[in-house]
Amino acid sequence: MFSSGLFEAPFRWVGKTILGFNYEFDVSGYGSGDNTYAYITLFVNIILALAVTILWSLLQGKKEEYNKFFYWFLVVLRFFIIAAMLLYGFVKVFQIQFQPPSFVRLLQPLGEFSPMGLAWTYMGYSKGFGMFAGIMEIIGGVLLIWRRTATLGAFIVIGVMTQVAMMNLMFDIPVKLFSIHLILMAGVIFMTDTKRFTSVFIKNTSTESYNFYHPITSKSYHKIIRNSKIILLPIVLIAGCVLSYLGQLNISDINHRPKLYGIWETKSFVRNNDTIPPLVTDSYRWRYLLIERKGNAIVKTMTDNLVKHTFITDTTQNKISIYSQYGIKDSLNFKYTLENSKYLKLFGILENDSLVITLTKKDVNKFPLKSRGFRWINERPYNK
Repeated sequence: MFSSGLFEAPFRWVGKTILGFNYEFDVSGYGSGDNTYAYITLFVNIILALAVTILWSLLQGKKEEYNKFFYWFLVVLRFFIIAAMLLYGFVKVFQIQFQPPSFVRLLQPLGEFSPMGLAWTYMGYSKGFGMFAGIMEIIGGVLLIWRRTATLGAFIVIGVMTQVAMMNLMFDIPVKLFSIHLILMAGVIFMTDTKRFTSVFIKNTSTESYNFYHPITSKSYHKIIRNSKIILLPIVLIAGCVLSYLGQLNISDINHRPKLYGIWETKSFVRNNDTIPPLVTDSYRWRYLLIERKGNAIVKTMTDNLVKHTFITDTTQNKISIYSQYGIKDSLNFKYTLENSKYLKLFGILENDSLVITLTKKDVNKFPLKSRGFRWINERPYNK
C-alpha cells in the first residue's frame, strides 16, 4: 500500500473527487486493513494494473519476453504468499493471534460481543483448532517453495484462505481485502497447472510430466538455489518456532500473573463508612475486581462498566498502589489481607473516598467454557 506522505495527498484527491468519499478518514486505519484508504489504494492499483497490462500487450515483441515476465511474476507471488502463510501460521500455532478468553470475556454477556470479538474468542478457546489452522497454513507455504509442489501448495492455500476470508466476511473482521488477495494470488499459481489437475481429477485420464519453463538454464545456478532452499528452510522453521514461542511467553498470562491473580467478586463495599448495597443501577460500586496482568486490574461496576486501574502490589508490606486510568496517581494507598488465597480485603483511599472492600475469589474452572474439556463419548449433546 502507498501510505507515505508522497502518495497520501493524491490518493485523498482520488477518494474525494473520483470515488466521492466526502467524509474525513484516517490513513493508518488503526489496524484495519479495510479502511477507506485501503479501498482507494485498491482502486488506484486496479487502474494502474490495467494500464500496465494494456501497455505491455501493445509493446511486447516476443513470446519469450512474456514468459520471462510471467515466470518472475509467479516467483514474486510465491515469495509473498510463503511469507504470509508462515507468519500467520506460526502466530496461530503458538496462540499469539488468538488468545484464550480473558477474565473480561468470561464475565461478558454473549450479546455484548462484537462479531469480531466472538470470532476471536471462538478461535482462541481451542488451542488445538488454532494449531491445526496454523499448521495447514505453514504446510501450504512450505510447499510453495519448490515449483514441483507449488500447485499442491497453492491448492492448500486456496482452501485455507477461503475459510479465513469467509470468516472475515461473515464476522466483519477487517482483513477482508488481504485474505481475498491471497486467494487470488494462490489461484494464479494454481491455474498455471490446471491442465494436469483436470486430466487426473476431472477427466480421469493419464497425464505426462511437465518441463517447467525457466529463463535461466545454468546448472550451477539451479544447484545453488536448490541447496539454499534445503539449508534455509530448517533455519526459517526453527527461527519461526523459537521467536513465536518467545512471543507467546511474552503475552501469555502464565508468566505475567500477579500475586492476587484471579476474578474477585465483591461481597461488601463500604464507602466513607457507609455500606453500599449491590444495586444494579450503581455505577460506582464494584461488582468484580479482575486481576490478570502484573501492574493492571479492571474493575467491573454494578452497571457492567469496565474501569481500568493501575494495580501494583507490594507483597512485603501487603500494600497496593491503586488508581484509575484517569484518576490521581497515589503510592501504596491501599492495604490488603489475604486469607486462604480465597478471601481478599482491601482498605484505603481512592480518589478521596475511604473504601473497605471484601471480595471472594471465583473458581475460574467452574465456568462451563473452562470445565467441559474434550470427550470422545457424549451420551447427549452438551449445548448450553
